[in-house]
Amino acid sequence: MLVASAEFVWLLLRSFGAGAEWRRILPRLSEQIYYHGVQATPIVVFASIFVGLTTVVQTGYQLQGMVPNYFVGMGVGRMLLIELGPVFAAFIVASRSASAMAAELGSMQISEQIDALRTMAIDPYHYLCLPRILATTCSLPVLVALMEVGASFTAIVAAGVLGISQEAFIYGITHFVNVHDFVGGLLKAGLFGLLIGTSGCFFGFRVQGGAQDLGRATTNAVVTAAVLILISDFVMAAMLFSR
Repeated sequence: MLVASAEFVWLLLRSFGAGAEWRRILPRLSEQIYYHGVQATPIVVFASIFVGLTTVVQTGYQLQGMVPNYFVGMGVGRMLLIELGPVFAAFIVASRSASAMAAELGSMQISEQIDALRTMAIDPYHYLCLPRILATTCSLPVLVALMEVGASFTAIVAAGVLGISQEAFIYGITHFVNVHDFVGGLLKAGLFGLLIGTSGCFFGFRVQGGAQDLGRATTNAVVTAAVLILISDFVMAAMLFSR
């Protein structure tokens, strides 16, 4: 466990180490942002609809009639910005991106393409890992912002359908949700993206055998990314939002 953790950190540091040839990396970075960011947008927006609906239904069920309606808006707004938006979006990206990275890099490891890069004096950590890690790190905050906007809009619409005063609901969101909540959620998203990209690359580079080992690597990449998201979520929450 300790050895694997050390190797995980070493891969991350090695990928961001000095000597990166950005003329080779930037074109690959744009490709990775398109795949891990742009192509993930539809599923994130679709998920945001149901995140907003579920959140307002559950919060309204627990608080409506016990406190003023603007407390429902406050609770929904803060939950979406601080917790549900970043975590749900991170799980979606982890399920599609970490597995894809592990599969791609694992296939390259099996077919000895990574060894061929080393033969050509191309650093595989800079050429393969760095664009992927940067892509998820940069893309996830944008996806989280989209999810939060979509979920908030859906929640406002759902509040009216459920009989909650929309004016009071919007008042709770706009007057009790602050910039610190929004920025804190985006900071969490950036860290989640860093961990997702590193997890996918780490398990892809560890593939040694055939199809069975490749399948294990994709599964381990997603599971490890999910566990790291939960752990880092607690750490960031304690750092940013505890009094």
